[in-house]
Amino acid sequence: MLDISHKHVYTYNDMPKVFKSTQNPRFVLPCACANLRRAARIVTKLYDRAFSDTGIEVTQFSILMALSKSGEITQGRLGELLSLDSTTLTRTLKPLMKSGWLQVRSGTDRRERWVGLTPAGQKKYDSAIPRWEEAQQALKGKLSPHKYDVLMGLLVELA
Repeated sequence: MLDISHKHVYTYNDMPKVFKSTQNPRFVLPCACANLRRAARIVTKLYDRAFSDTGIEVTQFSILMALSKSGEITQGRLGELLSLDSTTLTRTLKPLMKSGWLQVRSGTDRRERWVGLTPAGQKKYDSAIPRWEEAQQALKGKLSPHKYDVLMGLLVELA
């Protein structure tokens, strides 16, 4: 027989009433995934608004940032670093390649593709940094410095 006398289960009923009301703007579902995805959509909108006049989206900026920091890297490794599946990564890379911001070359294994920034890609990344900094500050402005640091720590831990 399973002894659950010392186990605690967090349920929807345990949530404070303020979070149960659908009329409350801070309505929270009892699912970490749903709440993380909701927060991610809100944060993505904030960043996309900041990037609105740059010609790139935050998803594209993230790739440019990763390649600027890592240098040339295999597409598989880039997908691992960004936690993107191969299909999603390929679809996201296409407009960046079409814009001339990425260079792609074959590796020693014909299945291997190396991806890196072109000089135009590095320039695009550099020109978008001020908008990224604006978005970062806007996000930080919604949280206390301590909460922002805790958030970043938790995101690193989860990823």
